[in-house]
Amino acid sequence: MSEGGFHVHGPHDHELEHASAHASPDSFAGRIAVTTAILATLGAVFAYEGGATQTNAMLYKNEAAISKTAAADQWSFYQSKSSKQNLAELGAVLTTGERAEKYAKDAKRYEGEKADIQHKADALDKESEEKNQLAEEQMHQHHRWAQATTLLQVAIALSAIALLTRRTWLQYGVYGVSILGTGLGIAALLHV
Repeated sequence: MSEGGFHVHGPHDHELEHASAHASPDSFAGRIAVTTAILATLGAVFAYEGGATQTNAMLYKNEAAISKTAAADQWSFYQSKSSKQNLAELGAVLTTGERAEKYAKDAKRYEGEKADIQHKADALDKESEEKNQLAEEQMHQHHRWAQATTLLQVAIALSAIALLTRRTWLQYGVYGVSILGTGLGIAALLHV
């Protein structure tokens, strides 16, 4: 996982800037340069959002693991109380009188303590599941942002090719890929 996200600018940026500086605003090169600048800006925003959702997913996964570990600790504690309860019940059966009453009372106390521990463990298990679900949602959104960013990078590369070859049909290809990338960015924004 990269920390910096996606890099939107490529080696063709200088050529696009140079072409746009020497062309009239209505020229083919000018349109491509403006389109590329817009795509680079959108790509930077999408890359940032992709990185943010990936980080959120990792944080949720970490919180889920912490909750799961805490739940496992509670379940171990529950097992310990069960063992103590079993020994106390056995002691109550094997002894008589005051000693048997003490063991019976201990067994009942352990039974009550187990109920509290089970409640805590169940709550921690549920919290872990919820955090895992949030992580999955964030990763889905991250993938949408990454797909959108990738399509915008492809559109930027097509812009350079269109500028260098002066092919109008490539310009329309740039617009088509840009629309797909922007659509995926909107889907990511809407959590679709």
